[in-house]
Amino acid sequence: MERAVAFDWAFRLRRQYEKTDYHLFESWLKRHVNGWGSCDNFCTHAFGAFILQFPEFIPKLDEWAKSPNRWVRRASAVILIYSIRRMKYLENVFEMADNLLMDQDVMVQKGYGWMLKEASNHYPEEVFSYVMEHKKEMPRTSLRYAIEKLPPEQRKEAMKREPKS
Repeated sequence: MERAVAFDWAFRLRRQYEKTDYHLFESWLKRHVNGWGSCDNFCTHAFGAFILQFPEFIPKLDEWAKSPNRWVRRASAVILIYSIRRMKYLENVFEMADNLLMDQDVMVQKGYGWMLKEASNHYPEEVFSYVMEHKKEMPRTSLRYAIEKLPPEQRKEAMKREPKS
């Protein structure tokens, strides 16, 4: 309960963010995020708004993608949802999907699949191209999330299995 209140309060103060807030937010992520609900709440609101305002911190997400902590790895993708909903940082979305492409954790797979699905709302052709290029190695979970909002014919094409030789 206290965590949710703190995350909501932080989001309500987003117009007052300063660059130095990064260290506090990252410490909250690493200490207080311990499930998909807290990860998604914090990263698609307060911390996501911070990243939109201060994109110079986006390279830090590459470190998160290598973390042993599954919620930090999920956060490396989910944090970009706030920005992609505002049509910002598409190139970073695909870079992060590349970083997490082979992650074995289903919660991370769902997180970056969701990020791609959100990108498809504004950039359906780019997401479709990305999926088609990577569908052989992309986990099925991520693939299904990523294509959820694409037109039916593109979803069908993306789900086709290559014939075995």
